[in-house]
Amino acid sequence: MWIRERLAAISSVGHRPPGIDRQILALAVPALGALVAEPLFVLVDSAVVGHLGTAPLAGLALASTILMTVIGLCVFLAYATTAAVARRLGAGDRTGALQVGVDGMWLALGLGLVLAAATWLSAPWLIGALGASDEVAQQAVTYLRWSAPGLPGMLLVLASTGALRGLLDTRTPLVVAATGAVVNAVLNVVLVYGAGMGIAGSGLGTALTQLGMAVALTVVVVHGARGSGAQLRPAAGGIWANARAGTPLFVRTLSLRLAILLTVWVATGLGAVELAGHQVVAAVWGLAAFALDALAIAAQALVGHALGAADVPRVRALLRRTLQWGVGAGAALGLLVGGLSWVYVPLFTTADDVRAAAVAALVVAAVTMPMAGWVFVLDGVLIGAGDGRFLAWAGMATLVVYVPFALAVREAAPPGAAGLAWLWAAFAGVFMLARAVTTGWRARGTAWMVTGA
Repeated sequence: MWIRERLAAISSVGHRPPGIDRQILALAVPALGALVAEPLFVLVDSAVVGHLGTAPLAGLALASTILMTVIGLCVFLAYATTAAVARRLGAGDRTGALQVGVDGMWLALGLGLVLAAATWLSAPWLIGALGASDEVAQQAVTYLRWSAPGLPGMLLVLASTGALRGLLDTRTPLVVAATGAVVNAVLNVVLVYGAGMGIAGSGLGTALTQLGMAVALTVVVVHGARGSGAQLRPAAGGIWANARAGTPLFVRTLSLRLAILLTVWVATGLGAVELAGHQVVAAVWGLAAFALDALAIAAQALVGHALGAADVPRVRALLRRTLQWGVGAGAALGLLVGGLSWVYVPLFTTADDVRAAAVAALVVAAVTMPMAGWVFVLDGVLIGAGDGRFLAWAGMATLVVYVPFALAVREAAPPGAAGLAWLWAAFAGVFMLARAVTTGWRARGTAWMVTGA
């Protein structure tokens, strides 16, 4: 009954839309919960594993980077689905919108099963390619193999969340993500310390939580699809259409993940202390970035809906207002991340040298967060408009700009806190600035404003 009432409310969106600020917040605030699910898992894992020692925490840094890379490369399952579903809904085709969502979930399940098997089998090679010491590599492989079975669940979470966002429902993913975060924290403590599994327990707890979240969201989407008359069986044409639409976003995300992998490789070369500190900074940055991305999710859904309804003036108004929200939210988060770093960093590690390195890098990252808010919102606007091809080319161009700066840090940066600070100046400064310039230039034009379903 709840889902039918929710879908009935969704079908009326666009007739008498509320103010832009209210619509942005109504979508962005609940979307925050779903977006931070995976970074929260990494934060909890980091806090629990960090008290096992420096080697387990450094191992978690490598393993979680690989997992986040796999999941990040598949984020098109959410983003492409959100844009396509929102356009169909804006054009008045609710059944077609839900059909796109169902097809995306079948694609997610198939990809998840393949990637889980591949990750488990190739874990030693993947970790070895990052150049870790034997002790750190052993911890990383253990975590990676125990967490790999959760990949089908996490990809289903992406696809089903994308479908619900496109239907302008961000509250359901919020409930599921919040529940998952609590369950993950409890399972990690119980399995790591209670059952004595060490880092393996952290990976298993995260995998079980991801699978449970996938089941919950799948039930919601299936219920809605049945109520609207959409088919539940897999359709080859629909699955292929989802894969084709997501390919440019895959390339765009690949450029981001390669930049992150390069950053981890540089941190690994700086030393175990710097790598452990980088894990703390990356976990906090991930949480803040996904918080800012909640505004991008609102922009995706609202811009897609407005373009589907051929309402170009509203698209422009959404662009201006979401950018204002993005920069403002980035400034607020920067104050929290940098100003309180000395308070929360000790929660992750007891090693003084790791703490010092993490705090220094977090201050550098905090300064760039207003720019990050600008970048993430523009990403969301262009994704909602279906401008994936431009984002793919721009992503690769920004990666080319970042590479020499990252290599220079590995070659010439001093050890300890200063080295990690320089690394984050390159990533959060140079790389994000390149993204801000390319997406800002595109948004000034009109080529991305294609109307209709």
